[in-house]
Amino acid sequence: MNILHELRRRVVAALTGIASEPENFANLVLPAQNPQFGDYQANCAMPLAKQLGKKPRDVATEIVEKLDVADLCETPDIAGPGFINLKLKSDVLASQLEAALNDDRVGVAAVENPENVVLDFSSPNVAKPMHVGHLRSTVIGDALYRILSFLGHKVTSDNHVGDWGTQFGMILYGYKHLLDKDAYAKEPVSELSRLYRLVNQLSEYHQLVEQLPGLEWKLAETEQAVNDAEAETEQNDKESKRVLKKLKQEMNQLREAVRSAENKISAVNDDPDLKAIALAHPDVHELARKEIAKLHNGNLENRKLWEEFLPACFEAMEEVYQRLNISFDHTLGESYYQPMLADVVDDLKENGLAHESQGAMCVFIPGNRAPFIVQKQDGAYTYATTDLATIQYRATEWDAKKILYVVDKRQSEHFQLLFETAKLWGYNKVDFRHISFGTVMGKDNKPYKTRSGDIIGLGSLLDEAVSRARVVVDSNDDSKPNGPELSEEERQQIAEIVGIGSIKYADLHHNRDSDYVFDWDKMISMTGDTAAYMQYAFARVCGIFRKAGVTREQMRTDDECPLQLTHSAERALGIQLARFEEALTNVTVEYRPNLLTGYLFDVANAFSSFYDKCPVSAEPSDAIRISRFKLCDLTASTIQRGLELLGIETSPRM
Repeated sequence: MNILHELRRRVVAALTGIASEPENFANLVLPAQNPQFGDYQANCAMPLAKQLGKKPRDVATEIVEKLDVADLCETPDIAGPGFINLKLKSDVLASQLEAALNDDRVGVAAVENPENVVLDFSSPNVAKPMHVGHLRSTVIGDALYRILSFLGHKVTSDNHVGDWGTQFGMILYGYKHLLDKDAYAKEPVSELSRLYRLVNQLSEYHQLVEQLPGLEWKLAETEQAVNDAEAETEQNDKESKRVLKKLKQEMNQLREAVRSAENKISAVNDDPDLKAIALAHPDVHELARKEIAKLHNGNLENRKLWEEFLPACFEAMEEVYQRLNISFDHTLGESYYQPMLADVVDDLKENGLAHESQGAMCVFIPGNRAPFIVQKQDGAYTYATTDLATIQYRATEWDAKKILYVVDKRQSEHFQLLFETAKLWGYNKVDFRHISFGTVMGKDNKPYKTRSGDIIGLGSLLDEAVSRARVVVDSNDDSKPNGPELSEEERQQIAEIVGIGSIKYADLHHNRDSDYVFDWDKMISMTGDTAAYMQYAFARVCGIFRKAGVTREQMRTDDECPLQLTHSAERALGIQLARFEEALTNVTVEYRPNLLTGYLFDVANAFSSFYDKCPVSAEPSDAIRISRFKLCDLTASTIQRGLELLGIETSPRM
C-alpha cells in the first residue's frame, strides 16, 4: 500500500461536500516534518477555511469528524491553528513492512494506468570521445528509465546520436588535408577527434580575426555610451539608472567577447606550427561546410569515408556505456531520419505552418520573436527538422504518448519552439517534456575541465574515480580490527563499483536544474550523502547477518516471529521503509532523481540510529531479535533496490 496515496484518498472522501475541489486540498496531506506531530500531516484546513470564511480549527474539526482512518491511524489530533496530525497504528505499519519484506518489489505496486513513454537521453556526437559534458544526460536519463520501467510504465529509450551533423564536415575536411595516418591506424577515434578540434579551431580563428575589429569598435562605442550616461544620470532618476545598468551589462559582455576572441587568436598566433597550418587553410570554414553538403547530397567518396568512421566511433561509445552499465532500446541517429526531412518540410508548408523568410523556410510561433528554421537558405535541413521527424516517427511507430528529452537547460528555447511547432503540426495529444539540467562545474565555478583547459573525457573520468575509490577501499579493509578481509580481486571489483557509483550518485543527488561543483573528496567520501556511504550501509547490514551466522532468507521466512515495532528507533526506521513507493512516485512528478537519493539517505540515517539504539544479534528476546533481523533485511533490500534504480551497484562486503 502507498500509505500517503491511501490517506489522500480518504481525505478526498472527507472533503466531499465541504470543498469544491477536494483533490487539490488532499494533496496537502504530507509526511510530517517532526515525528512528534505524527507520521503524516493534513495542512488543508487553513487554506480551505479562508475559502469558506470559517475558522481553521472549525474546518479541521469538521474534516476529522468525516475522516474514516480508524483502520489505519490512531485518533487524529488537531494542533495549532488547524493542522491535522495522523499517526499510523504500529500494527498496521508492521504488517505493511512484513508484506514488503516478502515481496520481490519491496512493497512497491505497479501503476494502475501505465503510460507509453519515449525517453531521449545521452545523445553524444559519435565522432568525438564522450566527455564530462555527456555525464548528466546519460545518468539522469538512465535513472529515469529504470524508475519509470520499475513502476510499470512502458518506456522506450532512444539514444539520438549525432552522426550526420556539422562536425562530420570538419572531420571530412581534416581527414583529406590534415590526417596523421599512423595515429589514425592506431587510435581512429582519437585521431578523428583531433581533426575535429583542429579544424574547428582553425575555422574559429579565421572568423574571429575577421570579427575582432568590429567587436572592438562596438566595445569602444559602448564604453563611451556608459561614460556619457554616468555623467548625465541624476541621483533619483530610476529610468536613467535602468538604462545605465543595461549599458554596463552590454559593455561587460562585449569585454568578455573581445577577451575571449583575443585569447583564441593568440593561441594560434603564438604557436608557429599552428599558425602555419592556419595560413595554409584560409577558407577552412567554407570548405568544411561544402564537405558536409557533399555528404548530405550523396557524394560517394564522403559517404564511404563516413561509413568507415562510424564503426570505431560506436565501439568507443559502447565501451563507456558498458562501464556505466547503461544500454538503450534504440540508437537511431540523425542519419536515420534524413530520408524523411523533405517530406516534413513539405507537410509543414501544406499545413500552412512553414513560410519563406529571407530565403529560409521558417515556422513562426505566436509570442516568440525567433523563428523556428526548418530549412536554410542553401536548402540544408536543421536540427529542428530532424527533431520534428523524430517526433513524427515516435508517435507513429512507437505510439508515444509522452516524450521526455533529457537535455542541457541551455537548449530550453529550442525545445519550447519544437514542442509548440509539433502541437500545431497535429501532435497536440503527445505530452512533451524537456528534462533540463545544469552544468558540471570545476572549483573555479567554470565548466569542469583539465588544468590545461581541455574537456575531460568520460572514460578518463571513470578511470580516475575507480583509482581514487581503490585507495578508500584499501584503507577501509586494512583498518578492520581483525585484519584485511578482501582479496586483491575483490578490492578491485569493489573499487569499480564504488568509483562509478560515486560519479553517478554525485550527479543524481543534486537538483537537476542546478549547476554543481565536481569535488573528488566529497564524492568518494565514506560519510555524508554519497554513493560510498550508501553502499557501505548496505554492506554493513549484510555484515550483521554474516557475523551472526544466519542468512537473510532464514530470518525473512520465520513466520513464528512476525515483525514488530517496540522501540521508537524501530518505528522511525519502519516509517522510512514504508515510504519507498512514495519516494519513487515523487520522482516521477517532475522527473527528479534527487528525491530518491534524498530518501535513501534518510533510510540509511534512520538505520544507523536504529542500530545504535537497538541490539540485533545480542537481543535476548528471540521474538524481538528476529523482528530486528527482518528490519535489517528490509533495509538492505530497500537500499539495494533504490541504488539499482539509480544505476548504482552494491557489494555485500566492503
